[in-house]
Order: sequence, then C-alpha cells, then structure tokens
Amino acid sequence: MPFARLLPPGRRRHAALALAVAVLAAGALVWANTAEEPSPVATIDEFIEVPAAPGSTDRLQLDTTLYTPERTPAPAVLLPHGFGGDKTSVAREAGELAERGFVVLAYSARGFGRSTGEIALNDPRFEVADASRLIDHLATLPEVVTDTEGDPRVGVTGASYGGALALLLAGTDDRIDAIAPVITYNDLAQGLIPNTASTEAPAAGTPAPGNFAPDGVFKQSWAGILFSAGSGAPTPAGPAAEAIEPGAEPDDNELSGGQGAAGGANLPSGGRQPGDTPAADPCGRFTDEVCRAYTDVATDGSADARTTELLRRISPVSVTDRITAPTLLVQGENDTLFGLDQADATARQITEAGGEVSVVWYTGGHDGGAPGPQLRGTIADWLDFRLTGEGSDPVPGFTYEVQGALRTNGTPSVRSVEAQEYPGLSGGETDRRGVRLEGPEQTIVNPPGGNPAAVSGLPGLNRIVSGSSRLSSLFTIDPPGQSAGFVSEPVQSQLLITGATTVRLRVAADGPVPESGAVLFAKLYDVSPDGARVLPGNAIAPLRIPDLPEDGSPVEVTVTLPGVVRPIEEGHALQLVVGTTDQSYTGPAAPAAYRVSLADDAIAVPVVPGVTAGGAWPVGQLLGIAGVLAAAIAVAAIAALRRRRAHHVDATLADTPLVIENLTKSYPGGLTAVKDLSFRVERGQVLGLLGPNGAGKTTTLRMLMGLISPTAGQIKVFGHTVTPGAPVLSRIGSFVEGSGFLPHLSGAANLRLYWASTGRPVERAHLDEALEIAGLGDAVHRKVRTYSQGMRQRLAIAQAMLGLPELLVLDEPTNGLDPPQIHQMREVLQRYAATGRTVLVSSHLLAEVEQTSTHVVVMHRGRLVAAGEVGDIVAAGGEATFRVDQPEEAAAALRAVGGVSTVDIEGALVHADLDGLPRAEAVAALVRAGIAVEQAGPRRRLEDAFLQLVGEGESSG
Repeated sequence: MPFARLLPPGRRRHAALALAVAVLAAGALVWANTAEEPSPVATIDEFIEVPAAPGSTDRLQLDTTLYTPERTPAPAVLLPHGFGGDKTSVAREAGELAERGFVVLAYSARGFGRSTGEIALNDPRFEVADASRLIDHLATLPEVVTDTEGDPRVGVTGASYGGALALLLAGTDDRIDAIAPVITYNDLAQGLIPNTASTEAPAAGTPAPGNFAPDGVFKQSWAGILFSAGSGAPTPAGPAAEAIEPGAEPDDNELSGGQGAAGGANLPSGGRQPGDTPAADPCGRFTDEVCRAYTDVATDGSADARTTELLRRISPVSVTDRITAPTLLVQGENDTLFGLDQADATARQITEAGGEVSVVWYTGGHDGGAPGPQLRGTIADWLDFRLTGEGSDPVPGFTYEVQGALRTNGTPSVRSVEAQEYPGLSGGETDRRGVRLEGPEQTIVNPPGGNPAAVSGLPGLNRIVSGSSRLSSLFTIDPPGQSAGFVSEPVQSQLLITGATTVRLRVAADGPVPESGAVLFAKLYDVSPDGARVLPGNAIAPLRIPDLPEDGSPVEVTVTLPGVVRPIEEGHALQLVVGTTDQSYTGPAAPAAYRVSLADDAIAVPVVPGVTAGGAWPVGQLLGIAGVLAAAIAVAAIAALRRRRAHHVDATLADTPLVIENLTKSYPGGLTAVKDLSFRVERGQVLGLLGPNGAGKTTTLRMLMGLISPTAGQIKVFGHTVTPGAPVLSRIGSFVEGSGFLPHLSGAANLRLYWASTGRPVERAHLDEALEIAGLGDAVHRKVRTYSQGMRQRLAIAQAMLGLPELLVLDEPTNGLDPPQIHQMREVLQRYAATGRTVLVSSHLLAEVEQTSTHVVVMHRGRLVAAGEVGDIVAAGGEATFRVDQPEEAAAALRAVGGVSTVDIEGALVHADLDGLPRAEAVAALVRAGIAVEQAGPRRRLEDAFLQLVGEGESSG
C-alpha cells in the first residue's frame, strides 16, 4: 500500500482500513456485472489515438469497442466507465443500448485498462478532451446519424467517474445532444471534503464567527479507496501489449456489481509507460498534480488553495452553467460517497442557467448497488426520446423510490413516486414538516487522537451490513460520552422523509478548541418501538466550526442532514445524534469538549407529495406476496399466542419482585447449568445469591435479565414472565462486574449521558435520589479520574439505581474494595432496600453477605441447597453463644442439660452445641441456675454454614 507512506503514523491505520475496504468493496463499485453477457451485437475493438496534452505531438492510445445495432445509421451513445473499471466494466450496458438501436462507443479512459496515459481525474485538458476526440471519431462513422458535418447525434451516459465525464463534456462540447449521468458528483471538493453547516447569529455578546472556512471535513475512507484504485504500478498497454502477448484479449475486469470507485488487486493497470515510473512510486497511475493534491489533503485532512482550485476545475461545477443539453440526473439514495446533495447542486445550477433537467432518485448508489434492469431501461427510453424525438418523455420532472419493509424472496419491496417537478433536496418551504425533539444541553468530548471513533457504516459495504440487523448494530456505533442525543415522540402516522432534514444547534466550547476548529458529526436515526435504531443510508453530516469561542460563548449553526428517502412508520421516533468522531472522516487529534443543545426544538423534515407510478399487474409477484402474507399470518398468530402466554400477568404476584419456579437451563452436550431452581424474593429484602464456582449463579442472573432463555421453568418479576426484551425488564436495574466511565467527565455528567442513551425522559432518572442513596456527596461533581475504587463502585451502583428500579441486581459490587469501602457499600445497599425496593446481590464475600443481606439463597451444582433468612441458615446446625455474668457456672449448668455437648468458655461468652435443643430451653436452664443471660444467639458464621451445605472442599465464587 504505497500511499500509506504519505500519511503520518497516526493515520496509517485508517489508510490500511481504507485499502482493506477497497478490496472488499470493489465488487460493489464498478457499474457492471460482467457475469451477464449481453446479447450478440456487432462489435469492433480499436485503439484510437488522442493527443497526450493540448498542443502536444505525443499520442496516447484509448482502447475502444464499438457496438453496432442491426439497423444503421442510428444515434450514438458514448459510454465511459466508473473509476477503477475499463471498457469491459460497461459491456452489459453497451450491449443493452445497442439492442435498443444505438451505436455505442465504450472505451477505457486514459490510465485504465489497456489505454495509456495517466489518470487526471477528468481534467478538461485530458480526459474531457479525449472524449471530444471520440465524438470526432463518431462523426466519421457511416453508422452514426449526423446533424451536420462533424456533428453526430450523440448522447452520453455513465456512472460516477463516467457520469462526471458526461457533465463535463456537455459543458465543453456543444455537439452533445443529451446526457444521463448516474450517481456522480457535482464538486469533488464538497464530495470528498464536505462541510454541511452554516453559522447563524451567535448568542448575545458573542463575536460573530463569520462564514465557514473552505476547509471541510475530509472523507478519508472513501478518498483512500479512490486513491488506492489508481495507485498500482503500470503495466504494458496499448498496441504494444499485443506484441508481448499475441492474440491476447483485453483483460477482463473482475470487479463487478455496482458503480463508481473501486480498488484492489484485481484492477487492470495502465497509465505511465514501463520504465518511466518506479514501482514504488506512491503516485501510481495518477498525474503528479493529482498525487500532490491527495497527499496534501490526506496528510492532515485539510486542503490548501491549490488543491481546492484543482478539485473545482476538474469537477462538473466548473461547467454546469454552460450545459444546454437535456439532462437526466440519476442519483442513489444509499450513497455515502456522492449523496443526493451532489445531484441536487447540479440540478439547481443547470436549471438556473436555463437548462432542462429531470431527476431520478433510486434505492441504490455506491453503497446500495447499480441500477437494475428496469431503471436501465428507463434511461435507454429517455435517451431514445431525446435523440430521436419519437414518443413521449418517459421521465417526469422528478421520480423517487421508496423502499418498504415487506420482502419477497429476500428483496425489499420498492415503489416509485412521481412528481411533476423537482422541488430540490429541501422539498421546498411549503413541503417541510416540523418534528419536535426533546433533550437537555449535553457535554460531549473528542477523545485524544480521535480514537475510539464512532462507526456509521462501512463505505461500499453498507448495503450488505444494513441487510442484517446484527451487522447493522455492529457497524453503527456511538461511543459513550462522544455523542449527544435528542429524541422525538413516536409519530402518529407514517412520515415519509424525502430529502435533507435541517436542524439548528447551539454549540459551545467546554475548554480549549483545536486549532483546526471544532468538528462534529450529525445523523438522524429511525428508532422502532423496541429501541432498535436504523441510520437511513448510513449517511452522516460532518460540520466544522473554525472560530468557536474558547470562553464558552455559544454559537448557533444550521445543519443540513444527508438527503434520504425513508418512511418513518407509525409508532417510530426520530433520534438526532451529534457526535465528535466518525471512523470514515478525519477529525482533530487534540482532545476537546463541547456543550451541545437544540437552538430550535423542531427539526424541518422535507416531504414531496406525488403519485405512485402505475404499471401492469405483477401476477407472479402478487401470488408470491399472497403466499408470504399467508405464512406471515400463521407466524403472527403463533407469535401472538406465545406473547399472550408470555405476557400474561399473574395478579397474585403483581407486588412480588421476583419468583423463580422450576428454572432449568441446559446446553448441548448434556451440560445442565441450572436444575429445578425455585425461590422467592419479597419487597425490602436484600438477598444474597451464594454458591461455589460453577454453581449456576451467573446463568441464573442472565436468565433473570432476559439475556438468555431458560430451557424449562419461568421467572416472574412483579407477576410478568421474563423473556428477552420483555417490558418488565425496565423495572430492573443491574450492575454486572463493572461499568465504564469517561474519566475526563464528572460523575454526574457520566450519569446524565448514560440516562440520555436510554432515550427515556430526564425527569424519570431520579438522579438526585440515586446519588443521595449512593452517598457520593460533592464528589459527584469531580472528574471520575480523581475517584478512588470505592467511589467508582458507588457511582456504578448509582448508575444502576437511575430511575429507581424496583428490583436491583448486582454482581460482585464489592470487588476491589477495601474494608472501609465495603462497609460504605453495605450501607448503600441497605439504604436502598429500606426504601421498599429489593436488592439481589451475587457475591463471594460470605462475611459481607452475612452482614448485608437479610436473606440468602445457596446454590450448588445448579441446584438449590438452602434458602431463607440469614439467621436461620446460620443457626441451622444448633451451635449457640451466650453472654453471661458467670461463665464458669453457666458452662456447668449447660453441661448438666441432657444432649448438650462441646461447651467452651471465651471470656464472658459461653459456646455450646445444643444438638437440636431449642435455644429458649437452654436460656431457661441458665436462668434457673441463677445466671443472668445478657445475649443469646447462633454461634456459627455464614461461612461455616455454607461450607457444611456445599462441602468443605468447595470454594465460593
């Protein structure tokens, strides 16, 4: 990976990740599926010479294939490929267009496939000039219809890199009659270094920070994928390659399945000629100018003026005001490389210049896949209408696709919605709805080095990840303490977001601000009633605030969230998350903290009314759907029956915190961790769960928390049967083994962030009550890194107590504490139980359990061996201790009682084994002997009883 040496050490890990993703994503990033062979059409392979540079006598060779339909002359279509591909990448599309009656010229751009030259990223002087030379060539072919001499009837379509070429060519060559660019960019600077926010009026008395600097936030993962796709060493290309390997066919591009950038080992090489560039050259097949620009921005995430000027010059934004050819913009709704905002900018610019634009949003993109047969057919229909003038326009002003939840054969249902005109990404002022968010001001931190970073998805693989709820949860991560969350109430009816939602935030520094400014990331989740979150399109909005006052004065910013099409179903809520890091972007390495709040509690959600596109009845699909519905109804009926049984409430136990009945958990291989376990816990009790290692304590607690399901038996909490995800689990607070806290925040701040992450209203946290019970005092306002181990444990207990759960489950809460701290923890638990709630403690400190618990349950080898009050368990063996005024006389009196044995004297204490004699009768015997008995009780400790119950050789755990 030669380009990694361009990066500082702290960024090399990201570069390695980018390249790894590039190799994996390659199959989703070239606009083709070469496994599907096009129908036979006449083809001619030819190398066409073009100038190496304007005014140069040197020549490069472009590898082309001409596809000729049965009937000619016909209009022509120029078909460039996506970045990382070559002419074979678009063979399927070329064949389909030829079958429709077009003469199609597909080619490998300079630097790719067997074409020579270096990659200049669609520089108008190079790649765009090459395309104009190909138009010259088409004008000479008798198979192509011409308008005038040298002016062929020609359209251009292509995806990503090829789509940008279509726009640039249309803006520089007025012979172009129609263009249909797909999932492409408007401005590479904004596409790779976006900055989506704008400052509003600051708080009173705060100096205005001004407009944002041209510096955006570098999209390092995607940029690395792009660069790696062109950084391989060159190989022989052009006609010379034929001499090296006589009769060889052009290399097949093994990368297929999507559009745009691709990288990895299977890419064909080209570019610089053998011997001109050492294999170790990190520029690979790129021009020195492009290589310098990437080095500039990849080194520190910031682009200098020279890089910014280059990116703009080679982007369509430089020519959109000169495009007059009818334009069909096709953009993907699942595209973290070039989002809907890029097509939106192009549409606005062409329209403002007087051009004619139609827009299609579809459910694919660089993350979501290539256009399917139906959309490819629509593009071909549109080109046919524009190039022949026959028929009617098949594309209205605006069409967008809505992906539903219903799946047939594993594929989500999709419907198309048509509108007469394109309203823009914002949906227009009249088509925006306010959704109210709730949440207090929150402090978030940028960790040193920006690590660990939030994960919003995997570039190029998000379609695969989002198809699995398990994978989606793994690759959509917001580290605690780094993000602020604001949540709406559940929507009352479906809300179809169609475009870019906007929100106004208030941001203030909580300490020093990095020299490069504050960098934040905003995203909008769809939250289902069960709490599962989905990030539509895996898209996030980065924003840089370069002049955030360090005195803590807030500034207001308007954030435009990524454009998406997402139906928010009834009962679902929206959650706005504002974080400090994202794995796909470069952020400041310096640690920092910010306070974030809502400047306006309502977000503006765009909606675009339209009509669902009609079509023939899909009989086969409807039959399939009917079968699926029938199966779904059967499954739903069974599930409803199970839920009814599982959620049945036993009214007689509605006030009982915990009842376990005949609980059994078995695993494959004959292992039974818990066997026929039954016990009951009442309000106000502190129950100690004891047992040696392997007794089944942890398994029991996991079943209690709904983490695993029992094989047999049941657990009831307040009369409700516990199952994974059962609502009654919200009445349980738990602390298992340890909690992680952010050391640079106070204890109170950690607790507030934790509660905010649950999505429940802040007034239900009972923060003050939990802190009072935990007994942290003023220390709760100190940073956690100053806490002792005991204070951390008490903070963890306070976290478990948030919301004042009626049942508190604690696993080894006194681990690592010294005796004074254990004493304090004992008081915490006893105070909590004194409020009428219940505490269940699993511990290996038997002496501590004896002093803390009112009741104990002893387990051994998965079974219950004893349960009851601590005093009863301790006294079960019959040993007793008496505090008396005359020890010698008392010992003699006890020895005279029948059955009493082993009488010992220890100061004022007399110990005796009563051997079943009631303790009251022993006291009566002492009183009859004239001895004053000050105290009488069991002698043994809980440890003694425990060892007798489970065996001397067992150790507790």
